[in-house]
Order: sequence, then C-alpha cells, then structure tokens
Amino acid sequence: MTRALPALECPPTFQPMFEQAVDELVYQLKCCIPDLHSVYIAGSIVRLEAVPGQSDLNVTIVTTNPLTSSDQAVLNSIVSRIDHQCPQIVAVQMTRLAKHEVLDIAAIFKWGFWLKHCCVCVFGDDLSSRFGCFEPSWEIGKSMNDDLSLQLNGYRRNIMATRVVSHYLSLCRDVAQKMIWSCYSLVFHRSGKLALSIEYAAQEFLIYYPQHKLAIERLFMLVSGQQVPKKAVLFMINDFGQWIVTEFDKIERKIG
Repeated sequence: MTRALPALECPPTFQPMFEQAVDELVYQLKCCIPDLHSVYIAGSIVRLEAVPGQSDLNVTIVTTNPLTSSDQAVLNSIVSRIDHQCPQIVAVQMTRLAKHEVLDIAAIFKWGFWLKHCCVCVFGDDLSSRFGCFEPSWEIGKSMNDDLSLQLNGYRRNIMATRVVSHYLSLCRDVAQKMIWSCYSLVFHRSGKLALSIEYAAQEFLIYYPQHKLAIERLFMLVSGQQVPKKAVLFMINDFGQWIVTEFDKIERKIG
C-alpha cells in the first residue's frame, strides 16, 4: 500500500554560514520586490548538509502578481549581489512563480508537490499549507519534467555560445544536475522513496537502470566542476538527454 510522503519541516536554525546567506537574500527580496508573497528554500541547506564552496542556495519565490521586466532585472541584480557577498554559495538557483501558478489545480503535481515536500517557507504566507501530503506517483515525476526537452535545448544553445570558462562550468553543472533529477523522476513512482539529495536520486535511478551507471558517473563529473571538453558535454545532452526524454514518452504511453 502506498503511503503519503512526509512534509519537509523547516529546521530551527540553518548552518550559521548559510543562515547568513538566507537572511541576506530574504532581506533584499523584501526591500526590492513590492509584490513578494513568500520565499522558500530547498536542497542541502534545508537538510543542514550544505558544504561551503560546493552547495547552491536553491530558492523559490512567489509573487502576488507576475513579474515585470523591471522586477526581473532587480532579481538578477539581487542574485549577483548574493553571489558576490556569499562566497560559501556556489550559485543561487532561483525559481520565480506567481501565486496563481502555484494554486492552479493543473499544476498541483508540480508546484504543490514541490512546496509541500521539497521546500521550507522562510518568509510570508506558506502556500504549502494549502496542500495535503502527496503519494509517490508517475504524475509527479512527469509534471516535474514537463519542459525537459525545452530545457535541454536551452542548455545546449547556451553551452555552445559561451566563451567564458566559469559560465561554461556553471552551465555544465546545472544541466548535469537537471539530468540526474530527471532520471530519478523516471523511477519515483516505482521506488516510492523521496530523494532530497542528488546522490540518493542517482542511487534510486540505478536500481532500475543499472546499465546507465557510466552515464551517471559522467554527469557527476560535471556536477563536481571538472572541466570536460565541450564536444563531450554536448554529446551527453544529445545522447543521454534524448534517452531520458524518450523514456518519459515510453512510460507515459504505458501508464497514461
């Protein structure tokens, strides 16, 4: 019998070095984004497992109205300031949503699940309280990757265009993380286990697809920041990335 997953609870305090980064980010958002509704943190910082110089600050912000182009520019400036002021953070990964998007019934398996089981609210009205706990399902895995092909195409274009090594390494890291999480989404409904770390996500995937162990190892090379020739990275996106997309379609035809 499938059981509901536990909701993610906010720790009493974050690790001191990372609590400073979270506090500074929330302060700047409150000061600069008039329509700010709520702010959520996910990832290793929430699990109290963040490592200086290795961990992202994974943030989801919700606004009462859709962001204007001016708001977008302000948010980009905030991210740049946090990156500069907090060297313990590798990068700020920011998801931007309007309140109506979160509460749209059509997106419940994506944003409802995300806020309820993968994030904690650090400012504002916690929208995760609007949702009950979810059970592992194919609908969740599919919804979390509904734009996977577009995302991979975007990463491919940006990697081909970049000429700055630091930007290239950041893009490689981001696309590798996305691909590993997408692999986990392929098996989430079968494993019934909630992975909150990328390592555990890969472990669960390989239980069902052990033949792709080498591909996962190569993705973790990119996650670690190791510089790999651009041609090899583009091949990974075109080859293994396309396999992931095709496997989603295959499972959807079987289940849906």
